[in-house]
Amino acid sequence: MTLAARDFLGHRDAPPKVEWPGKARLAVSFVLNFEEGAELSIADGDERNEPVYEVREEVIGAPDPCMSSHYEYGPRAGFYRILSLLEAHGIRATISTCARAAERVPTLIAEAAARGHEISCHGYRWETHAGMDPAHEAQVIARTHASLTRIAGVAPVGWHTRSASSPNTRQLLWDHGGFLYDSDAYNDDLPYVVGDADSPHVVLPYSFDTNDMRFGPGGGFVFGEDFTRYCADAFDWLCREGETRPKMMSVGLHQRIIGRPGRIGGLERLLQHMAARPDIWYATRAQIAHAWRDMAGMDRWSPRTAG
Repeated sequence: MTLAARDFLGHRDAPPKVEWPGKARLAVSFVLNFEEGAELSIADGDERNEPVYEVREEVIGAPDPCMSSHYEYGPRAGFYRILSLLEAHGIRATISTCARAAERVPTLIAEAAARGHEISCHGYRWETHAGMDPAHEAQVIARTHASLTRIAGVAPVGWHTRSASSPNTRQLLWDHGGFLYDSDAYNDDLPYVVGDADSPHVVLPYSFDTNDMRFGPGGGFVFGEDFTRYCADAFDWLCREGETRPKMMSVGLHQRIIGRPGRIGGLERLLQHMAARPDIWYATRAQIAHAWRDMAGMDRWSPRTAG
């Protein structure tokens, strides 16, 4: 049996000698996932209903007004609650946006872009791309990019697939030509670059642990303080390592999850904890990708192709 080509070594113990702006120890990326309205719904003509929320009880073969109502909470109540808190700390987030969700409330996405937040692509529907036909996937990528460009008024340069991408996703992003980076990896605390000098493509690994999704069933977070403690521990450790080498931290947020009043205090306490350190660069993922591509240098790039 031939094993699939995989990279278990990465940068090893010798990451590129780069320096974040302001000589920061750590680049922190807050990602607000804007998925509400793009979840699968028979009422919207989809093949099935979305089964994933805080209570998992999939309605099969009929519309599910209960699930729809849960997802509506995000744009109605959580969105401004989260953005206002981030902005109070001078932080601009990456709004990882499903295009169908943006098309339902375009004013929210346009306003977020006008306020300096990055709008990036999170697919058209909120769905995995695993097993997707390459031609269809290319159409989904192009449709998502075009829709968000029109709504935000600026072309997005980032992509993140819900959970599993396909083996073709990165190559299709590369072929599209409008993407600087993707976050379809979970394998490092640093970016890396694939491709070649003519078509560099940055991979910004994402994280499912420093993420409010762990408030879901079996995820381990119950109280807002659980989110604070876990993310603060990760932050402190990466700052410690960042004294001698660059590090990056991703914090995943969802309007319908951390945007709830019983949890938002966990984000506030985390921001207060982070604010105690002056040597942190809070950046959008596009800013991090640009910096890494410009600083890392061709001699330190991964030898792999975009696939």
